[in-house]
Amino acid sequence: MTAAAPPVLPGSTRPPSRTAPAAAVRARDLLASEWIKLWSVRSTYAALSIAAVLAVGLSALGTYLTAAAAAHPPHGSPPLPDALTLSFSGFPTAQLAVAVLGVLAFTAEQSTGLIRTTFVAVPRRRAVLAAKAATAGAVALAAGEVLAFASFFLTQAILSGHQRGLSLAHPGVAGAVLAGGFYLAVVALLGLGLGAALRSTAAAIAAAVALTYLIPEILSLLPSPWNGRIDRFLPLTAAQQLVSLHPRTDMFAPALSLLVVIGWAAAALAAACVVITRRDA
Repeated sequence: MTAAAPPVLPGSTRPPSRTAPAAAVRARDLLASEWIKLWSVRSTYAALSIAAVLAVGLSALGTYLTAAAAAHPPHGSPPLPDALTLSFSGFPTAQLAVAVLGVLAFTAEQSTGLIRTTFVAVPRRRAVLAAKAATAGAVALAAGEVLAFASFFLTQAILSGHQRGLSLAHPGVAGAVLAGGFYLAVVALLGLGLGAALRSTAAAIAAAVALTYLIPEILSLLPSPWNGRIDRFLPLTAAQQLVSLHPRTDMFAPALSLLVVIGWAAAALAAACVVITRRDA
């Protein structure tokens, strides 16, 4: 038996029933919340600043030294890298700072315990992860494209003094520069996925460094053809195929290499989706 509704007194109005906000409104509010969180920690500014110095500074320095050595090459020296590859010579180191940015986008909130408050306010944990991925990925993509074009124009200006510079209108160059910036965004998402899955800043950073830097360096020491057969599946080597004027023939084609790069971030985020719904915050 249901209770009768309380009578409405003359001259009074019944309060309207509260309805849940629309999905678009909830998504907008969640994105705005994660955007504020991302920029409220100093690590975001530090990671982006370090990435800028490493990406542009090391690329310019490496290009200058390479161009100077090309003027008087020693006998039996290896062939010089192409002009496009030199523009991204600092990115293998800069990606580590971007990976840290992605890791801390989740673990900074995890370490303080505030992630519990977030999950209480937004019980759909995968929606929280998606919002973090959208904000961190957007920031890393914007910063990556700026750094890619800045590095390209600076290094080509150095090479132009040695008659080796490339124009952005050269076939394949514009796409390669865009791919260089896109790769940094993928690394940030890889770091975010590792941070959410491992729930430890130190462990996630160590895993990101190993996957994006240490393992490719170790595998390069293996004898041929085993180094290439394994190396082609790693994110850094696949990315180098995307930013090379003359991609290696013993590696995947640039289109497949792009799928390899995206696949690493997708796998890390998929693992994070499983972990955050099965463990307590």
